[in-house]
Amino acid sequence: MEEKKKQVLLFHCVEYEDLAQKIAAESEFIQLQSINWRSFDDGFPNLFINNAHSIRGQHVAFLASFSSPSVIFEQLSVIFALPRLFVASFTFVLPFFPTGSFERMEEEGDVATAFTMARILSNIPISRGGPTSLVIYDIHALQERFYFGDHVLPCFETGIPLLKQRLLQLPDADNIVIAFPDDGAWKRFYKQLQHYPMVVCTKVREGEKRIVRLKEGNPEGCHVVIVDDLVQSGGTLIECQKVLAAHGASKVSAFVTHGVFPKRSWEQFTRSNGEGSSEKAFAYFWITDSCPQTVKVLADEAPFEVLSLAGSITDALQI
Repeated sequence: MEEKKKQVLLFHCVEYEDLAQKIAAESEFIQLQSINWRSFDDGFPNLFINNAHSIRGQHVAFLASFSSPSVIFEQLSVIFALPRLFVASFTFVLPFFPTGSFERMEEEGDVATAFTMARILSNIPISRGGPTSLVIYDIHALQERFYFGDHVLPCFETGIPLLKQRLLQLPDADNIVIAFPDDGAWKRFYKQLQHYPMVVCTKVREGEKRIVRLKEGNPEGCHVVIVDDLVQSGGTLIECQKVLAAHGASKVSAFVTHGVFPKRSWEQFTRSNGEGSSEKAFAYFWITDSCPQTVKVLADEAPFEVLSLAGSITDALQI
C-alpha cells in the first residue's frame, strides 16, 4: 500500500525565493506560505507571519539561509515563533550550516561558533508533534552531529546523489576517478562513491605555505572529479588541480555542495588556463543552490553548473 503523503506548508526567507518555488513545483503536497519581512526605522525586524491562524494543526516547514550574521536574527525570530502556533509538526531546513568550519578550539580563547549555532538551534521550541526536525546538507565536520541537543532531531542529508546522477550523463562517464583534497573529505564521502576509483591528496605545511601532494591513487588518463563539502577561497582546489594535471589527469572537474566563495573568489575559476589558451583549468565545477547569493552570479558562468537541491529537500519534507 502506497504511503499517504502529508501536506506541508513551506515558509522561506527572502533569499530562497527561487529554491522555494522549485520545491513547491516538485510536489503538489507542498504549499508556499508568506511572511512580511519588514524593518523598523532603527533597522530591527518588524515581521508578520501571514495566515497564522490557518496553519494550526498543519505540518509546517521553514527554509533558511544564514548567509550573513545580519539575516540570522530575523529568521531565528520566525523559526522560534512558528512551532508555537499550534502546528502539527515543524521542520527547519538549513541547507548550509554556515559556521561549520569554525569547530576547533586550538588554544584557550578560541570561540567554536559552530557549537554556538548548534546550541541556539537546539532551543527551537517543541511543537505539538514533538521536537523540531532539522535538515542540513553536508555539515562540515562529522563531530558537529553531536553538537545538537535533544530538543531537535537533526537529519543529515547530502548533495552527493546529485553529483552521481550528473556523472552518469557525461560522455566519459566510464572514465571517472574521484579525488579528495584531504583525508577529511575522503572520510566524509568515500562510502557514497565507492564504485569509482579514488585518488586522495594531502596538504603538508612547508614553512608558511600549504602544499598539496598526491597521497594515493592514480589519475593518469582519467577525468578526475575533486569532491569536497564546501569551497571558500578555492586555493586548495586549484593546488589539487595542478597536482592531478601534473600526474597525467586528462581533465579535472570539481563538485562541492556549498559554493561559499567570499569576496568573489569564484572569479579565478572562470579565467582561462594560461596565456593564449581559451581552455579553463576545470572542465566542470558543480555546486548546489545551497548558497543563493553565489548561484545568482554563477548561473551562466562556465565552468560552473548548478545542481538543485529542490528534489532532495522535497523528499526530506516527507520524512
